[in-house]
Amino acid sequence: MEFISIKLSKKFILIALISVLFLTMGIFLPSIISCKSEQVDAEKLKKSTEDKYEIRRIEMVETQIAARDISDKNVIETMLKVPRHLYVDETQWDYAYEDRPLPIGMGQTISQPYIVALMTESLELKDDEKVLEIGTGSGYQAAVLAEIVKEVYTVEIIPSLYEKAKTRLSAYPNVKTSRHDGYYGWEEYAPFDKIIVTAAPDHIPQPLISQLKDGGIMVIPVGPPGWSQILYKVIKQGEDIKTIEITGVIFVPLTREEGNSS
Repeated sequence: MEFISIKLSKKFILIALISVLFLTMGIFLPSIISCKSEQVDAEKLKKSTEDKYEIRRIEMVETQIAARDISDKNVIETMLKVPRHLYVDETQWDYAYEDRPLPIGMGQTISQPYIVALMTESLELKDDEKVLEIGTGSGYQAAVLAEIVKEVYTVEIIPSLYEKAKTRLSAYPNVKTSRHDGYYGWEEYAPFDKIIVTAAPDHIPQPLISQLKDGGIMVIPVGPPGWSQILYKVIKQGEDIKTIEITGVIFVPLTREEGNSS
């Protein structure tokens, strides 16, 4: 009888263990399924968001850029690729692909998509070139350049904008950033094949002309704040500086260090 009692005890223990196991699974299995479901839902939401902005990016290029005679293949492909919404605050994402500039803080803006495309095309970029950008702003223009050329050097004077743009542009190993007065260019890395200025001084800075290679091109808005600015294409040919008027524009003024107004 004692032997039978021991066997029955083991049987009961086994049944008890199985019961506990099923009970545990009943508690935790729904949680596991729920977690996996939430993960799948998050992935679907992310994919849906990416698809939404990709569609808007395609529409932007078709209706705002290609339709306005921007024909450079590299510019068009790059504007299709770079996610413009990631270069503005999340509250502005739904407006990122509209035909207008957007505020990025500190009284500065990210330029209208067409103007970004026009200025980039006007530089006549080649893939082995070194480009200087004055006015990093959000970092979007620098990202567009980085997709096309070998090296980009971009300068921003406003500390908060500089820090944000530096973080965003860290994905591009061919981009170097600096925080200083862009009026003076970046002499350490001069000369540059091309220079682009994304804020308007009231004249073309001589340091930028000096840092442009012979045969190089600079695209720059010039004029006082307001409606009377002109976007110029500047071509350096030896001692001869040729300026070609592209179009009328409205840019924020070129911010200078306090005390500098030359």
